[in-house]
Amino acid sequence: MTKTWLLCDFHIHTSRSDGLHPLDFVIDLYGTHKFDVIAITDHILDSGTTERMRQTDEQSWAIPKEKFDDYLHDLWHEKKRAWSEHNMLLIPGTEITNNTGQYHILALDIKEYINPDLPVAGIVEQIHKQEAVAIACHPHYKEGVDYQPVYAHLWKHHQEYQNLFDAWEVANRDSLFDVVGVRKFNYIANSDFHEQSQVYSWKTMMQAHKNTESVKEAIRSNRNIAIYLHRNHTKT
Repeated sequence: MTKTWLLCDFHIHTSRSDGLHPLDFVIDLYGTHKFDVIAITDHILDSGTTERMRQTDEQSWAIPKEKFDDYLHDLWHEKKRAWSEHNMLLIPGTEITNNTGQYHILALDIKEYINPDLPVAGIVEQIHKQEAVAIACHPHYKEGVDYQPVYAHLWKHHQEYQNLFDAWEVANRDSLFDVVGVRKFNYIANSDFHEQSQVYSWKTMMQAHKNTESVKEAIRSNRNIAIYLHRNHTKT
């Protein structure tokens, strides 16, 4: 069977963490926009940040460990509907969020909870043990974001980590990270979707079969892959 070009977004949040919209709404939104592959990547959060939020009575915006299996169950349920109703592949994922250590890592095709308190290399090792894909997300400065320090660690140590990850985000929402391209790292582009208008943002195009293993191999090999700016062409 010939591989085809697939429109993909691998960094999407729902109301299970800090997104505005419930999972079913997000699935139907991306299906309406004729996406071929998406990954839902709601946050899990390090214990240091969780404790600081507790002390200041800040409402948690991440999935607690005890509810992570329920989260995955819901993704697997919606995976079937995404395929049957939209011919769209849904890959279960998470954003492993360590704001104390200042690094965020996407895990695509995750099967079990991973402790966000682990160091970067330990998190990637656990991702790969699950035969999942590890992505260095928003590794550089993002447009319009006032909390940049929580993204600082990965690029500060990029020479140490350059071959650790399966790919790095070269674009995130409206931001392009030319430093990733200059270093010729494996790359993908994503929306970091939190609300409906952000479906119009940077995406990945890749040549692959529409199944999880083929998509993961396309990310790892980084052949026949490109970034694409998805825009609302009805706007005036």
